[in-house]
Amino acid sequence: MEIKPVPTRDGFGEELVALGKSNPNVVVTSGDLEDATRAEYFKKEFPQRFFNLGITEQDVVGTAAGLSTQGYVAFATSFAVFLTNRAYDMIRMDVCYNNLNVKVVCSHGGITVGEDGASAQCLEDFAIMRVLPNMRVICPVDHIEARKATRAIANTFGPFYMRTSRAPFPVITAEGDPFVIGKANVLRLGRDATVIACGVMVSEALAAAEKLKSDGIDLRVVNMHTIKPVDVETIVAAAKETGAIVCAEEHQMAGGLGSAVAEILGRYSPCPLEILGIKDSFGESGTPAQLMVQYGLKDVNIVAAVKNVIKRKVSYA
Repeated sequence: MEIKPVPTRDGFGEELVALGKSNPNVVVTSGDLEDATRAEYFKKEFPQRFFNLGITEQDVVGTAAGLSTQGYVAFATSFAVFLTNRAYDMIRMDVCYNNLNVKVVCSHGGITVGEDGASAQCLEDFAIMRVLPNMRVICPVDHIEARKATRAIANTFGPFYMRTSRAPFPVITAEGDPFVIGKANVLRLGRDATVIACGVMVSEALAAAEKLKSDGIDLRVVNMHTIKPVDVETIVAAAKETGAIVCAEEHQMAGGLGSAVAEILGRYSPCPLEILGIKDSFGESGTPAQLMVQYGLKDVNIVAAVKNVIKRKVSYA
């Protein structure tokens, strides 16, 4: 039976409650958006450990930082565009500079935010967060992986940034699948090219792989759920074994997963690379499905990128 798509924010909210039951030191701060981030699940169960700071994103992060100095595992929550932009200085100086045990978890990342439009669609959060020393960056592929990622970051000391989705994402992982911070999951083996993707783009990559089979192209698909620290071993293996890589992300083409992969390829194993993402523009209002088509983030776009990168293998060799 096919599982109905679920927002990854739901997995975060569910696991946050489970963590609250097992660890009395888990606390949550919110910028008055706990209904949207699903931090409200925790608020209902543990009101004494939940702090709504109102629409003051700097205080959301600063309070979480202060709580962490007292031994708490602090989750700071809001929309991605608000915390990564308005509270950047606090994330940088309070959290990362001091290497505090704060988990910045933000919903409404990417173009699939949908009808709220450009002002609410954060398309640069990976770039902003991965450049910070001590910060690690996670983007779960579905709500099952979001639950695992939430528990993993709670049980690992130090700063984390995790993006969750407003829109329902296809469920492509199972409860028994592994989740290890910094270790990608190869979902499909292939010899002709590799797609390295994160978030909703992983399911699009799997769909592209099915389309490419009819053209005799055997595509490897990698779920790179951890953008920092990126999985160097899996990237280098893909470069050496398939000779061509496409990165697909719901993010600006600059500074995100594609840039992280390019840095590794340039250092260890150069090969042709195509990056599929937002082409240096802001978003606009529309349904998630419409915007995925509008911004060229569908399986057909991955198919075209794979064929282009395979053509470059000949001239690159």
